[in-house]
Amino acid sequence: MSCLASCCASLTCGLCTSVASGITKRSARIAYCGLFGVSLIVSWILREFATPILKHLSWINTSDNLSKEWFQIQAVLRVSLGNFLFFGVLALIMIGVKDQNDRRDSLHHGGWIAKMLIWALLIILMFFLPNVIITVYGVLSKFGAGLFLLVQVIILLDATHSWNDSWVAKDEQKWYLALLAVSVACYLASFTISGLLFIWFNPGGHDCGLNIFFLVMTIILAFVFAVIALHPKVNGSLLPASVISVYCAYLCYTGLSSEPRDYVCNGLHNKSKAVSTSTLILGMLTTVLSVLYSALRAGSSTTFLSPPSSPRAGDKKPLLDSDELESGKGKNDAEARPVSYSYTFFHLIFALASMYSAMLLSGWTSSSENPHLIDVGWTSVWVRICTEWVTAGLYIWSLVAPLLFPDREFY
Repeated sequence: MSCLASCCASLTCGLCTSVASGITKRSARIAYCGLFGVSLIVSWILREFATPILKHLSWINTSDNLSKEWFQIQAVLRVSLGNFLFFGVLALIMIGVKDQNDRRDSLHHGGWIAKMLIWALLIILMFFLPNVIITVYGVLSKFGAGLFLLVQVIILLDATHSWNDSWVAKDEQKWYLALLAVSVACYLASFTISGLLFIWFNPGGHDCGLNIFFLVMTIILAFVFAVIALHPKVNGSLLPASVISVYCAYLCYTGLSSEPRDYVCNGLHNKSKAVSTSTLILGMLTTVLSVLYSALRAGSSTTFLSPPSSPRAGDKKPLLDSDELESGKGKNDAEARPVSYSYTFFHLIFALASMYSAMLLSGWTSSSENPHLIDVGWTSVWVRICTEWVTAGLYIWSLVAPLLFPDREFY
């Protein structure tokens, strides 16, 4: 039996070593994203099942009046803090890495067994910290999560403009028709979503003025985007306007669906468990995907806040064509080859995303009438709605700023 156990342990170690080696030879970015995804799963598991254990820890359970929801939030925040420290320290270490001859380049791509052990150790150590530290981190996480949402909005604006510019640059009729088709489809989707939301979140016989206000604002913004983008004096396009309209409609949906289940204007209040599961899955998937895309796109950009149509932004190389650079192939010590993206910003995105995921799983650390629901409550509603309005404001600003300040260089 002991021989069998030794063989299993040896095989496990060999498997971990081969996986770590494989990560080094391929893209480390995918591995970091996978590690972040594992942290989300760990957070959810501890959120659901760790309460009995936390109640037996005297430095956490300091009162007899603590609710189950409080322990769930503690579990989520402590995992998030460990994750934040892991990526935050890496972001600090990677400051100033500009070429692959820097020793820190190897640290970024290699040493995966050590990194996984340090990551796990950090998360475990967070459960030995006093509650006051976790409380402070919970407050700071709200600001970090808001900053992450802002970065997502800027990345989305950059992506839609880049998409439009790439198709226009082809200067062929079929691509112009494709632009028109996608734009019309996005606007149809935006208005269809808004119509469905009127049915779901404005039930008859109830005064749902707040929901109606949110929905009317979403529809008005969609029209405003098109009018401004197509104005002769504005160098805009219908494709970015339509994509932003769909995104605003989606944010409006997520905001309304986060309303308390006993709120009479929430048409989903009879499907609490289904909404909880779907919100969790969708939230995890969108968070992982948006984090990866944000890190890939913004991490390699030296003009993160510049309009995508600017000459500087246009000189960027494709982000996903740098696998050879990442793996170190052709690396010449005599010639310093530049890194393909900013390692510091890459890890900073993951650190902020750790805060955002904590807010998602804890309902922004606000009280909820049902601890089994994910991201439900008025705080979540207003975070989503405010994100929609900020998205609209930034997009409109990107269109009108050159007109308001003609002497200033925006491109």
